[in-house]
Amino acid sequence: MKTALILALSLLAGIAYAADTTPAATPAPRDPALERYQSARDRQDWASAAAAMQEALKRDAQNADYHNLYAYALRKSGSPDMNLVFKHYNEALRIDRKHRGAHEYIGEAYLMVGNVSKAKEHLAELDKLCFFGCAEFTELKKAITEHEKKR
Repeated sequence: MKTALILALSLLAGIAYAADTTPAATPAPRDPALERYQSARDRQDWASAAAAMQEALKRDAQNADYHNLYAYALRKSGSPDMNLVFKHYNEALRIDRKHRGAHEYIGEAYLMVGNVSKAKEHLAELDKLCFFGCAEFTELKKAITEHEKKR
């Protein structure tokens, strides 16, 4: 019995060692459009950020992140076309119903047009998606609270 236990433990130790020696996962390939977006976002150059995502969408119209970031850049641009903003947030959510960023940002967009009930619908979706909480839920809840205080 003791011999079997020692053998089993030594085999497990070998497996653990083997797991530690596997090569690191290969890094994800760079996305030049996202890099251009992030650089423009950091400068708060929303026109360039939107242009980077518009270019990316021409290559991959089924990318929820591209739609979400395009709508975000449009929304931040100063005097956004809210119909276009909602179109792209909704497209992001059509592609990925669980896209937490799109739920947060479309909720914030609804607050911009004064539709608190729709913002709260997206907060409820985030509450379901973020069982243990998440930044997107916290940020949208904060935005709704601040919006309601102003009214």
